[in-house]
Amino acid sequence: ALAMAVIFIYMVLASQFKSFLQPLALMTALPLTLIGVVLALMMFNSTLSMFSVIGVVMLMGLVTKNAILLVDFAIRARENGMSRDEALLMAARVRLRPILMTTLAMIFGMVPLAFALSEGAEMRAPMGQAVIGGVITSSLLTLVVVPVVYCFMDDLAQWLSKFSPRAASSTPEIQGP
Repeated sequence: ALAMAVIFIYMVLASQFKSFLQPLALMTALPLTLIGVVLALMMFNSTLSMFSVIGVVMLMGLVTKNAILLVDFAIRARENGMSRDEALLMAARVRLRPILMTTLAMIFGMVPLAFALSEGAEMRAPMGQAVIGGVITSSLLTLVVVPVVYCFMDDLAQWLSKFSPRAASSTPEIQGP
């Protein structure tokens, strides 16, 4: 189920961004989620259960959304004439608040579940714990790692465009004097 979720997210992003490389930059946030999930489960002395895996699948959507907010803003700023670096810095500055707001809302929403505050919630507690740990680490690391990988993917796309027949045919020929 987890692999299917990742493949589906990639396919949707590739069609949305009309690129096969940009979704890879966005999806680098997904492994960052697993770091937080493992640390949170260890901290709460929980195990990886079906409920925690459901929490990880839920995190895939939220973490991808945060990366999309960041990269989409940078792409739009570049379309308006900004350089790549300026656009990424501005995107991080402007999108920080919405990313932190959704992160905090998710954390506060999962606290009752993570601490098993209701009767019979002990089985579902690992889901809340996994979500809290994953959301904290991925939100903080997304603001750093995704822009860096986006730069690498952008450089790779520019380098690959040198070898593309489509790019070669669209460049105007230089006329001599």
